Formats: sequence, structure tokens, C-alpha cells
Amino acid sequence: MYMMSDELVTVATFPEPMEANMARSVLEGAGIEVFLRGEMANSMVPVAFSSQLQVRSADEADARRLLESMEDMPASLEDVTSAEIAAEGGAK
Repeated sequence: MYMMSDELVTVATFPEPMEANMARSVLEGAGIEVFLRGEMANSMVPVAFSSQLQVRSADEADARRLLESMEDMPASLEDVTSAEIAAEGGAK
């Protein structure tokens, strides 16, 4: 549970609300409490605002590690399929 004395740290900034919510889901799935600052303003006027993904300072290192691992994930099903085809071709 968030305590008033906990310091919040911004670990990522997202111009798109969908990206911010995906990152939030990953962190929450790992048990990290997440605060998304600017989410509502961003959804009203996306080009004018960005969402800041914040966590308690004690969770910062774990959150950054998880977010970095997200960057290594394929962006789409097409990317996954292309990687599988390439792997199969290399195995022959």
C-alpha cells in the first residue's frame, strides 16, 4: 500500500495512453504498485500531454528492468511470426 512518506519516481514517459497502460499492466503484474500521472489529460488531448509512469523509489530498479525487457519484446504478431520463420530457416 502506498504511504505518504514514499517518494515517487518517474520511470518512463509515454506520449500514447495505450503504451502507458501496457507498461502499467506489466509492472502491476509483477506486483509493483504503479501511478500514472497525466493519464486523463493525455487521453483528452494526446499531442499536448504525456503520461508519466511512476513507482515508489524502492521499486525503481525492478520497474526499470521490467520496462527494458518490454523493449526487447516483439511489437506485433507479425514480428513474432517473422522471427519464428527466420529461426526455422536457420535450423535447417
